[in-house]
Amino acid sequence: MAARIEQGKYLARAGDCISCHTAPGGQPFAGGLRLNTPFGYLLSPNITPDKETGIGDWSSDDFARAVQRGVNVRGHYLYPVMPFDFYTKASRDDIDAIFAYLLTVAPVRNQVAVNHLSFPFDIRASMVAWRELYFKEGAYKPDPKQSASWNRGAYLVEGFGHCSDCHSPRNLLGGIEQSKDQTGAVVDGWFALNLTSDIATGLGSWSVADIATYLKTGVLAGKTTALGPMQEVIQNSTSHLTDADRTAMAEYLKSLPPNSSLITGRTGPDPTKAAGAKLYLDRCSGCHQDKGVGIAGVIPPLAGNPVLLAPDPADVIKLILGGAAAHGQMIAMPGFANQITNQEVAEISNYVRTSWGNTGAPNATAEGVAKLRKTPMN
Repeated sequence: MAARIEQGKYLARAGDCISCHTAPGGQPFAGGLRLNTPFGYLLSPNITPDKETGIGDWSSDDFARAVQRGVNVRGHYLYPVMPFDFYTKASRDDIDAIFAYLLTVAPVRNQVAVNHLSFPFDIRASMVAWRELYFKEGAYKPDPKQSASWNRGAYLVEGFGHCSDCHSPRNLLGGIEQSKDQTGAVVDGWFALNLTSDIATGLGSWSVADIATYLKTGVLAGKTTALGPMQEVIQNSTSHLTDADRTAMAEYLKSLPPNSSLITGRTGPDPTKAAGAKLYLDRCSGCHQDKGVGIAGVIPPLAGNPVLLAPDPADVIKLILGGAAAHGQMIAMPGFANQITNQEVAEISNYVRTSWGNTGAPNATAEGVAKLRKTPMN
């Protein structure tokens, strides 16, 4: 039984359950985290084994039905903020192991009012159409043409890791745009980067070892460091996986075909580049250096950094406004929200995204900065 619980703990890490089911300052797995959607917000439910407010009275069948089919213990449809459309790919044995583990965590009495969506999305029956269009139930089937490691990586990336959930754009109904799967998307004001093998905006220049190292440490020397939600994913999930599983995930990600917004062309030169250059030299060059090379092992480079190559400037803007916490050997970056205007933030963003060989678009605007100021910085 101990081995079974340990298996479940590992898989709960792979699925990053704790990140969504733990509110800031709250008890692990006790729920209450606000999850924003275009249709309102939800609060994550309590999944500790408390019998009245958690899953203490659930059976393994109840748990599997919720996690893999998106139907709760009362027979109501779950919203896809809970990634059941990914967890459906997991084996029943793995799901049962997670349930066995969750029954061993400390029970917490915490009644959560989950549904705060606007009408008509607050009516769970509205999920019927979404499920018909976007939910395909069924466990992952290995590809016999691929290696065991590749299939393990696919199982983790497409299932427990639910990477596409954040890294793919969605349409007006909240469904993933399959033609743009894993090509990057905005999540809570941060841009989740392109995971395809696109050479300019994706992982085309990354090796399998590079990706595995990043999933373990959140830092890749000379390229980038994890930001925003991805930093939490690495801290709570991928850093706890085995080297073999991280390598398997990397192998699978490297096989994703390139797909980039660069195909459609990009906008012309930014007329505010001179202003951005002056602001950069005044505010940023002391740490990031005049050529954006950073300081090895201490301050990440800006030249060639995937964060700056993303089609959306949100991550750069949020970094300038809110800064970044220390991560590994990387030192903390201060925020400038109270020191510079929205227009100045936009000008710096556009400058660093288009300098030193960077091919990001100069599409940051003062209006976009103002909007991001209203979102959480971390």
